[in-house]
Amino acid sequence: MANTRAARLPNAKAAKRESGAARAQAAPQASAADAVVAAGAPRGSSPARGGVRAQKAAERREAILAAALDAFSAQGFAATRLDDVARRAGVAKGTIYLHFRDKETLFQEIIRSVLSPVVATLESAMLADVPMRAVANQFVEVFMREIYGTRRKDVIRLILSEGPRFPAIAEFYYREVLSRVFAALRVLTRRAAERGELASDAVVRFPQLVGAPVVLAIVWNALFERFEPLDVRAFLHAHLDVLFGKGRAA
Repeated sequence: MANTRAARLPNAKAAKRESGAARAQAAPQASAADAVVAAGAPRGSSPARGGVRAQKAAERREAILAAALDAFSAQGFAATRLDDVARRAGVAKGTIYLHFRDKETLFQEIIRSVLSPVVATLESAMLADVPMRAVANQFVEVFMREIYGTRRKDVIRLILSEGPRFPAIAEFYYREVLSRVFAALRVLTRRAAERGELASDAVVRFPQLVGAPVVLAIVWNALFERFEPLDVRAFLHAHLDVLFGKGRAA
């Protein structure tokens, strides 16, 4: 939810460093274009100039998000400072505060902007009136193309590693990503059960069974890939064979 107020992360020393005093000190260093977008175009400015300024500020915002993902992936959420993000993005630290309230809000916006389009694709696929195995096959391809083959898997890996220490981040991820996916998945599994597409009701009772190997694939890639490479696509399809039976129509 775009207007959801970011929760304060308890016991996070790194987050406390980004104090109000630091914000006030850094803000004057922000670029004029970002300030114009944040406060509104000045009276008398032309629409064309306002459009250019808005475009430049939007580009800086995207650069900040990309730099933050790089920094969080390399250093972890707790160890990353906004100074690190600003340096990677090539902007003043104060510019970050014109777009994001604090480090938690920045991380939450990474989750929302990076994963929401994929979630929308999965929701649409799962709500379509087609057999569940066909949807599951499509899910595999979306995962391989849009998550596993991109930086999106780094976001999920960060949730797995940082979520236990920062429960507000885990809660935000659950609300923005998992709750939406599982709501659509429950509709899909119940419909599949009513049509006799499932050998048992295990998937209806535990829809997490469908997505469990996705988490394993991301963990394996981060920790063990260099020791024993995993054919993730084949692994996911083998899991679907276990759930639905190899001979079932797709």
